[in-house]
Amino acid sequence: MLSWLANAWRVPELRRRLLFTALILAAYRLGSWMPAPGVDASKINSFINSGGGVFGLLSLFSGGALSRFSIFALGIMPYVTASIILQLLTVVIPTLEQLQKEGEAGMAKITQYTRYLTVVLAAAQGAGYAYLFRREGVLPSNLGRLVLIVITLTAGTALLMWMGEQITKRGIGNGISLLIFASILTAAPTGINAWVHGGPTEKLFFPLVALGVVVAVVFVQEGQRRIPIQYAKRMVGRRETTGGSTYMPLRVNMAGVIPVIFAAALLALPQTIGSFAPNTQTFINHHFAQTSNTYLAVEAALIIIFTFFYTAVQFNPADQADNLRKYGGYVPGIRPGPPTAQYLDRVLTRLTLPGSIFLAVVAVLPSIFINHFGFQQATSRALGGTSVLIVVGVALDTMRQMESQMMMRSYEGFLR
Repeated sequence: MLSWLANAWRVPELRRRLLFTALILAAYRLGSWMPAPGVDASKINSFINSGGGVFGLLSLFSGGALSRFSIFALGIMPYVTASIILQLLTVVIPTLEQLQKEGEAGMAKITQYTRYLTVVLAAAQGAGYAYLFRREGVLPSNLGRLVLIVITLTAGTALLMWMGEQITKRGIGNGISLLIFASILTAAPTGINAWVHGGPTEKLFFPLVALGVVVAVVFVQEGQRRIPIQYAKRMVGRRETTGGSTYMPLRVNMAGVIPVIFAAALLALPQTIGSFAPNTQTFINHHFAQTSNTYLAVEAALIIIFTFFYTAVQFNPADQADNLRKYGGYVPGIRPGPPTAQYLDRVLTRLTLPGSIFLAVVAVLPSIFINHFGFQQATSRALGGTSVLIVVGVALDTMRQMESQMMMRSYEGFLR
């Protein structure tokens, strides 16, 4: 692995991409410590730590920025939520569906709509937090100061959105996922400290559970079903192709960690609603606390639904079957066209079902350990479940992109 990293550093373009990514992430962490104007961070931190609920998870995804109410307090979650809404609307609105099929130009317009919606959602969420914290007496009641805070939080989210897009374009990996990745890693020291000072059962079993989860995540993320593909001989211009055989890899979890991030983003909405409707706050705090049965059931259901949805967005069996038919490819024993599409859809469904259930089970594991085994919340949240899924998934995706860059330059890769 050390030689692989040394080879990666020798490639000028890859080195520039790595340095650019590190620079953006450093700027993100710096902004996470810069409080919004007129905010007493200690009061906000005390309120969030005493209130619990979903605020702990939101603070985890923002790298602690929410507990400090910094300029990046909202994190990147408004952008994730906007992406979910646009992808759902693409299915039901023909105009958006047509834009999606127009290729790069159409996707650019959808991306622009996502940015506009992100700003709207960030402003609404910022206003909700400002109203809630003002009601609790941890923010100033001056209207002008509150408006300034909301504008600052909205601008912070817009800046994070731009930073994530720049990482994707000029750095290594998916920028939005890497920002969440960096946020979760900042909670690791707190989780390790809580584990060190935990009970004997937690000290003994938690490392084994965490190691087992990491191994299982890698196994499922890298698992795939290889569909054999045969190409017949055909004439291309005046030349006859030789045909041959290959395979189509279908991953067990084709959606990656996106369903987990989507579910976390949607589960942040009840707190925003409760901020504007104080009479619902008690109900939301009771039923949408991170360890409540309602929260766990909704989280698991959302993860399973989003896994199937995002897999369908990423892989269309009908389009794949049509492409195979156009280029003279077929699955042995399956007729080209609709029968191939039905076969691919059946195989993909059988793969996605266990993959989605696995994601849901791993995501709710921390709450199970907290409720039934007496594990500390700080340890389970920072080092298990959702955190491990996102960290391992993003790390694998980033390494895969670096692998492709290395293979293009005839260097031996690290992944096998």
